[in-house]
Amino acid sequence: MMLWGSVVGKLWATILLLVSFVLIVLTVLLVEFFENFQIENIENDLTKTAEQIIKVTNDHQGSHTDVLQIASELIGNETKMIILNDDKMVFSSIGDDEIEITPQSIKSDTELLKVFTERKTVKKEMALSKKNDEDLSAIVVGVPLELNGEKDEVFLFQSLESMEETTKSTTQFILLAAGIAIILTTFFAFFLSTRINAPLVKMREAALAIARGKFDTKVPILTQDEIGELAIAFNQMRKQLKFNMNALSQEKEHLSSILSSMADGVITFNKDGTILETNPPAERFLQSWYFEKGFNREDNVNVPLVLMNLFDESDSLDKEQIGEITLQGRDWGLIVSPLYTTPDNIRGAVAIIRDMTDERRMDKLRTDFIANVSHELRTPISMLQGYSEAIVDDIAGSEEEKLEMARIIYDESLRMGRLVNDLLDLAKLESGKMNLSYERVHISPYLKRITSKFAVLAKEKGISISMSLQDDDIDWHFDPDRIEQVLTNLIDNAIRHTPSGGNIDVIQRTSDRRGLVIEVRDSGSGIPEEDLPFVFERFYKADKARTRGRSGTGLGLAIAKNIINAHDGYISVNSLLDKGTTFSFILPRIMENPE
Repeated sequence: MMLWGSVVGKLWATILLLVSFVLIVLTVLLVEFFENFQIENIENDLTKTAEQIIKVTNDHQGSHTDVLQIASELIGNETKMIILNDDKMVFSSIGDDEIEITPQSIKSDTELLKVFTERKTVKKEMALSKKNDEDLSAIVVGVPLELNGEKDEVFLFQSLESMEETTKSTTQFILLAAGIAIILTTFFAFFLSTRINAPLVKMREAALAIARGKFDTKVPILTQDEIGELAIAFNQMRKQLKFNMNALSQEKEHLSSILSSMADGVITFNKDGTILETNPPAERFLQSWYFEKGFNREDNVNVPLVLMNLFDESDSLDKEQIGEITLQGRDWGLIVSPLYTTPDNIRGAVAIIRDMTDERRMDKLRTDFIANVSHELRTPISMLQGYSEAIVDDIAGSEEEKLEMARIIYDESLRMGRLVNDLLDLAKLESGKMNLSYERVHISPYLKRITSKFAVLAKEKGISISMSLQDDDIDWHFDPDRIEQVLTNLIDNAIRHTPSGGNIDVIQRTSDRRGLVIEVRDSGSGIPEEDLPFVFERFYKADKARTRGRSGTGLGLAIAKNIINAHDGYISVNSLLDKGTTFSFILPRIMENPE
């Protein structure tokens, strides 16, 4: 750091300028005082000398010229004397090579003229001309004189050269003293500044260290004065700052954890739309928005326009606003609330973004469920009501007709029972309240027993059922009753959708990476491609041409999927229209019996 930019340089310059100013003023005043004092002394001495000369001249008889000559010698070489009578010079002690002065030059001065006209003593400092054309400063004292009854005038001249030499010597002495004072002042200033600057340098280094995040940096307390108190206050500030920064850091981490763990998206932004903070769900929303609008997330695009519109409404109405938007097939609910710096100043807003897709889907599923159940129950109930009324009204003409009506009522009641049982099973599976009873099952006899149940039905329809086992002696852990329910549903569906002359294959194989794989493959009519994603949904029926009574309740595949999911497995379907369908499910290996 340059000297003039430091505290030491500034303090030294300030003290030096102050001392220099005081010394200059003191020098001027002292020199002026000495000059005035010496001039006054010279004037007084010359006046007294002139009065003594007048007295001596009047008291001594004899040649006045001799008396004046003696008097001029007594007053010394520095003082010169001239006595005038009118315009004549009576006596002069000035040599020919000294001052050029005449009676006319004396009378031409208005002050000295008063000696002639007013007969009064005059004191004056004036410049005289020397023979060598130099000017000489001198003190002139004019005194009126009565000599032999005639009025004369005595003028005494004394040069100021001696006074100027004295003044010069005095000035040199003062300047020497000033130089010494300046040196001592500089030493003192640097010493004092160092005592002040050293703690300040320590504080500056500590402040820079704290600015870099080193909050453990302490300032040493070197003195007990104001600098020491400043160091104590700085250390206290450091501790409080460290505490506050730790608190802010913890609060920020806490807030970040809350935002990251929230299921809803959160976006905070300024009034100009600049995004300040987001969490992962909000990032997914923004990615969908930017993709749909053709932007890149890295382009630092402002908050979506729909949020800015809601913010403008909340700003004008001074309350939160609610909106909705659909992006990439997903429904999003938006809530925008203003953020305030002061009660009257809005600095931005926070937007809560909720993915409403599942809720809307569940609402639709509930609505569809009620509609589907009502639809499924309406037909058997109508048939029960109609045939029972026919029996009550004795419409049937014979016992055979009554027996046929009773059989139809019985079949429809069984169908309603199956529907209710399927609904109960599905509800238990989806709620997770159904417990699985794991057992070690020998696969080969287990699959043979299940397929043999459908042998008679398949033979009646002219369908061939075969079984292919990769491992005859393999055992596996699963709930045999629930897996039998899955296989029964899949084989039954295959029989109902396979025409006469077709074939159904039940295939078993194992995979070290995937587990036990079982497939039910038929050569039936197949499933349309647009229906494949929905076959495992409740009440969904791909074969709409068939009668409802023969096509089942529409819950079998939904139950099968939930049973496989409960086993931590996976079920899938592949189908080609008019070529056949393959349902396959995978059961992972369980090393120990969960029971």
